[in-house]
Amino acid sequence: MIVIADDITGAAEIAGIAHSHGLHVRLVCGGEAGCDAEEDGADAVTVVATDTRSMTEEEAVAETRRLVGAPHPVIFKKTDSALRGHVVAELTALMEATGYRRAVYLPANPSKGRIIRDGVYYIREAGGKGLPAREVPIHETAFSYDPEFPARTAVLKERFPDAGAQGIVMPDAVCDEDIARVVAQYNDGQTLFAGAAALFTAFILAPAPTTPPSTLILCGSTQSRTLDLGIPVAPMPRAIYDGADDLSLWDVTAYDDAHSLILSIPHTHRTGREVAVHLRTVMARMARQLVAKHRPEQLIIEGGATAWGTLQALGWTDFTIVRQVAPGVVQMRARCGTLVTLKPGSYPWGGLFTM
Repeated sequence: MIVIADDITGAAEIAGIAHSHGLHVRLVCGGEAGCDAEEDGADAVTVVATDTRSMTEEEAVAETRRLVGAPHPVIFKKTDSALRGHVVAELTALMEATGYRRAVYLPANPSKGRIIRDGVYYIREAGGKGLPAREVPIHETAFSYDPEFPARTAVLKERFPDAGAQGIVMPDAVCDEDIARVVAQYNDGQTLFAGAAALFTAFILAPAPTTPPSTLILCGSTQSRTLDLGIPVAPMPRAIYDGADDLSLWDVTAYDDAHSLILSIPHTHRTGREVAVHLRTVMARMARQLVAKHRPEQLIIEGGATAWGTLQALGWTDFTIVRQVAPGVVQMRARCGTLVTLKPGSYPWGGLFTM
């Protein structure tokens, strides 16, 4: 898991929570949001501390995009529990860069007296002598004087008017049980969670989504045989095969619903080095686009030239061998955690699809 925090104290808070739950935690200040699946293990959390809350919105967006310039495992966005920061802009940039379909923004922290009821953010303040504590809308508290992000309203839809249009959901939460229910409702592997410490705690304690693993299969060899795996096939269009570079001509929308896809080359009427270079280049470009959007857990590549071009396009250069499925069919783990399977174009698949 990668956690991106918009300030150093928030990053340290998240790192402390993760450590207290027995996870292996690294705290990185302003570095790349990378992970080493082999060294860190499956229970690893890398917390990246940024200073985007103190940046301009344009700078914050640029920094966010820099951090997620390559595919990653699960991402959590730590935000301030008092609504400060470039929330919508950074979440939008994260979704565009990673392929998450929506985001849940839940800054409530009930144990600290910070709750959301009917879309309004309240902070519990101590009463006067002999008076009970009371819930005060955030714009009536000291946060209304914040020098960078003053609270002018407690209504979330007024504070973040563009959130809904950007696919950002802002649910209520008045207790930790509410937050746990929100996580259970949206924890489908396609939702980016963003919020305060209470949301992070509920997120790491929730069961992992049980959806089938997302798989991208690249059949880049002209000697490939059709695979019948119950996975949608997106054949390369004739226009692209004949030399066009416009990837928008390639219909890969089936990936959105099926969560897996096979890319194939059904044409064989052209030969020559120029043709071979074009085919592996466009296949690699499309693979990079799909990996960035869907973050597949498995990447299966048939054909040596296609494999080389694709891995170079992804920037994946270091792997740990997992097993040999059959002669020439080898599975290995990329440093980001993706399981990569390689097979020469003329070799059989062995028992890969029957395991």
